[in-house]
Amino acid sequence: MITINLLVFIGMTLSGGSENVANLIRWGAKYNPLIIQGEWWRLVTPMFIHIGLEHLALNMLTLYFLGIQLEQLFGKWRYLVLYLVSGIGGNIFSFALSNNVSAGASTALFGLFGAYLMLGESFRHNQYIRMISRQFLVLVVLNFAFDLFTGGIDMWGHAGGLFAGFLASYLVGVPKLGNIPKLKRILSALALVIVYGLLLKTGFNN
Repeated sequence: MITINLLVFIGMTLSGGSENVANLIRWGAKYNPLIIQGEWWRLVTPMFIHIGLEHLALNMLTLYFLGIQLEQLFGKWRYLVLYLVSGIGGNIFSFALSNNVSAGASTALFGLFGAYLMLGESFRHNQYIRMISRQFLVLVVLNFAFDLFTGGIDMWGHAGGLFAGFLASYLVGVPKLGNIPKLKRILSALALVIVYGLLLKTGFNN
């Protein structure tokens, strides 16, 4: 994931700049009018696009440190599914609830925060998991507080990624830690389908 993000950033920099709005849209940023016209892939590509070097560096450092531990816990393929579902989920939230051009891996990163919260809920008997999930809960609250008072941040994308990551974690499971009850997995699947179905309908009706 980090390699893909770096290659995309280099390509954008060489082809017109990563802070040029027209170039961002050309490379696949979330842009509602084009999504409505049928460019559904713009619900996926924004998680690989960054606006400026600082944006890229912060997200990639976060991805590196979060990813190391979660990939070990979930396994490579479960982690990949979790990351992608979170990123797409955040972009759907943003599509339905914000008209701004947006991009960045933070939709997927908030999904990883959501995964830590799920671990804390499902495996609270594990003292280490319980401790680290509480730390991430505080981090999530601080991030949303920061979003409220900072312009240019896609708070809806963050919220959607967190929501998707939390529920997707139940679906993919964590065999290394234990089993997830079947009812939780069914309810999580239903919630994802219903909520994101309604959000897509809202976005296309705007």
